[in-house]
Amino acid sequence: MAAARRRGRVVSPERAELLDLLATRVPRLDRPVLVVVDGADGAGKTVLADELAPLLPGAVRARLDDFHHPRAYRHGRGRTAETVWERSFDHAAIRRELLDPWRRGAGSLYRRRWHDLAGDALVDPVEDRPQRVPRRGILVVDGVFAQRPELTDAWDLVVYLDVTDDVRVARMAVRDGVTADPDHPDQQRYLGAWRIYDATCRPRRSADIVVDNTHPDRPFVVSETRRDCSPGDATRRPSAWKHGSGDR
Repeated sequence: MAAARRRGRVVSPERAELLDLLATRVPRLDRPVLVVVDGADGAGKTVLADELAPLLPGAVRARLDDFHHPRAYRHGRGRTAETVWERSFDHAAIRRELLDPWRRGAGSLYRRRWHDLAGDALVDPVEDRPQRVPRRGILVVDGVFAQRPELTDAWDLVVYLDVTDDVRVARMAVRDGVTADPDHPDQQRYLGAWRIYDATCRPRRSADIVVDNTHPDRPFVVSETRRDCSPGDATRRPSAWKHGSGDR
C-alpha cells in the first residue's frame, strides 16, 4: 500500500488505514456530533485530531489546551501533580463556551478558544468571535483529562491514545524543550497528574476506541467498544461488543 498525504505531510499506510477506520466510527446523527481524542501529554493527540478532522465533512477543531485557568490560579497552591490535576483547566468554561452549545444543537453560539496559554490572557471575543454550531457539524477536540466527570457525558466518540511513559517523556523533551529525565520534578508533576486521572477515571476502560500510538507510523487498535447511539440521542450507550487487534 502506498503512503498517503494528510495535511501536507506523508503518513504511512498503517496510519492512513487507522485514520480511515476512525472516520467510519464517528456516528452519523441528525444533530451535531462531538468527538474527543484523549490521552496523556505526548501521546500524539493533537496530530491525530488534526489528521482526522479533514476526513469528516463539516468538522470543526478545538483543543482543551485553549481552556486553561490563568497561571496565577494554576500555580496558586504550588506546582504539584495534585494541582495539575485539580487546577489546570476551566471545566466550567469548556462546558459553557464549547461543549454545551454543541450539545444544544445547530445555531447555538460557541467559542473554540477561551484562554491563550502562551500569553496567559483570556481570548478577546471581538477578535475571536463566537460561531454558530453547524447543523451537521462534527466537533473534533483533543486534550488531556477529557473523560473527567465534568466532561465525560458530552462525547459521542472517545478515542484514547495509549503510549508508555518513557516514550511520552522523550517526546515532550523534544517538543517542549524540557528535560528528558523522568525523575525530574517538571516531568514528575505531569506523570503524577496522569496517574491520578488514570486511577480516578479509568480512561482506557471508558473510551470507545483505544489506539496504541507508541509508533506513530504503525498505530493499531487495541480495543473497541461499539456504542449504540440513535439519531437525535445525546447519550452514549455501550453495547456488548468488543474486539482487540493489538496483534501486529
